[in-house]
Amino acid sequence: MKVEDLEAEVRRWIEGDPDPITRDELTDLLVSGAWEDLADRFADSLEFGTAGLRGIDGGGPNRMNLAVVVRATYGLSEYLKSEDAEGPVVVGRDARERSLDYFDATVRVLVAAGFEVLTFPDPIPTPIVAFAARELEARAAIVITASHNPPEYNGYKVYNNYGAQIVPPTDEQIAHAISLAPPASMIAMSSEGGTILDRQIIDRYLDAIVRPTDSGLSIAYTPLHGVGGIYAREVLERSGHSVAIAADQFKPDPEFPSVRFPNPEEAGAMDEVMELGREVAADLVMANDPDADRLAVGSPEQGMLTGNQLGVLVIDGILARWSSQATPIVASTVVSTPMARQVAEARGAQFAETLTGFKWIWRALLSLVIEGEREFAVGFEEALGYSVSPVVRDKDGLSAAAVVAEIASDLAREGKTLWDRFDELCVEFGAWRSTQRSIVRTGPDGHARLVQAVAEVASRPPSDLAGRQVEDIVDYRTGEEERPPWLPNTNMVVLAFDAGRVIVRPSGTEPKLKVYADLACDDESELVALA
Repeated sequence: MKVEDLEAEVRRWIEGDPDPITRDELTDLLVSGAWEDLADRFADSLEFGTAGLRGIDGGGPNRMNLAVVVRATYGLSEYLKSEDAEGPVVVGRDARERSLDYFDATVRVLVAAGFEVLTFPDPIPTPIVAFAARELEARAAIVITASHNPPEYNGYKVYNNYGAQIVPPTDEQIAHAISLAPPASMIAMSSEGGTILDRQIIDRYLDAIVRPTDSGLSIAYTPLHGVGGIYAREVLERSGHSVAIAADQFKPDPEFPSVRFPNPEEAGAMDEVMELGREVAADLVMANDPDADRLAVGSPEQGMLTGNQLGVLVIDGILARWSSQATPIVASTVVSTPMARQVAEARGAQFAETLTGFKWIWRALLSLVIEGEREFAVGFEEALGYSVSPVVRDKDGLSAAAVVAEIASDLAREGKTLWDRFDELCVEFGAWRSTQRSIVRTGPDGHARLVQAVAEVASRPPSDLAGRQVEDIVDYRTGEEERPPWLPNTNMVVLAFDAGRVIVRPSGTEPKLKVYADLACDDESELVALA
């Protein structure tokens, strides 16, 4: 784009931006001639997809800001008006820097559009908003959150009238409505907010997920400066466990000052709670990510369980307690460990494999459940995501914490730990080992380069990987008509070989190419060589 064209586009955006903060920010960039920065901010618009919106805070259509949120809410409201669904819209938020501003704008656009809007007065975990959506029979729910992303990010997550994340073609229809929205400054915003929900809805959620036990554990816990702390502590204590809190990380803080990256999977994120666990001789250490929809579990002696290991243990533990006459349904993603299917099917469950994300996991679960015949049991993905209760149709790090603590308590009565049980499962099913690598590509053409990388793997696949002959190639970019609806076409390629596989796909929320490797082997070095 020529500089003069870019300048004209920036000035048009500034005219339609209702926020003085980002108007001034863009004006300063114009005055200083920061054309490269402006070109990136105006290279595209944040894409509204099945995860809603996610991006870095800042002015311009390719950033998260008030103008983008206002136009997104206008588009969503137009879509909702075209649907037959009734009921309120539930809105919640995390504690990030501008989440309150985005929350307030979202509510006021919806009220002006004639919707009944129910809101949480304080920052709230994402799973509680998802619970409220179902419990209150909402036509939609919105959470202002960037989950586990760094502090400069924010996001806008949407649930449908089933209380699950939206899937295609709903996201495309909403995106089209957003594209027709007028400039944000022209969109009506009510001077009044919505109806504030009282504590009762939170208590109903907590009552539904508490798992009482007579043999409580000692647990060291951190919410990583997020919004889950008070709720996780209450759930675990009401379930009969003793909880020690990582005090410096307990209060919500949008800067996440004690961690480089507020994701329990990242190196260093668990250091403080692990040290606390050693001090109090905790049986387990636990962490939620900032919006409390993920769960990490470890111990001072054994270190951290991977997401795959914990997922297999959750599947095994829940199916061991299965008392219904109906067949249990377990759903997991293509990129999660193959061991999940082995354990689930050996325990009598029907197993569904889906694309990455709980929007697809719950698409499968809702499609497969038949009252009296097949019932929800577990949803799981390797990125620390677990759905263990039907009251929330998404991953839920709070209910997962209660279930994992219950499983660990039962094992403790037998003189065993979660690690002992996983070793037993490896003897039964083989020792599956998994690892992941990420390749970051930022900038205006970053996503296109990631998509091209997947295409190159598909068109020119290697004949072998670390000496293992590639026996099959599954290209998920085509062939959706031969797969169930929770496995549509997507930019993902699987290279399969004897007792293992490698999967390549772009991340849906970050500028990364993700490479997953799974191998049934006894020696960790074999997996390292493969990765």
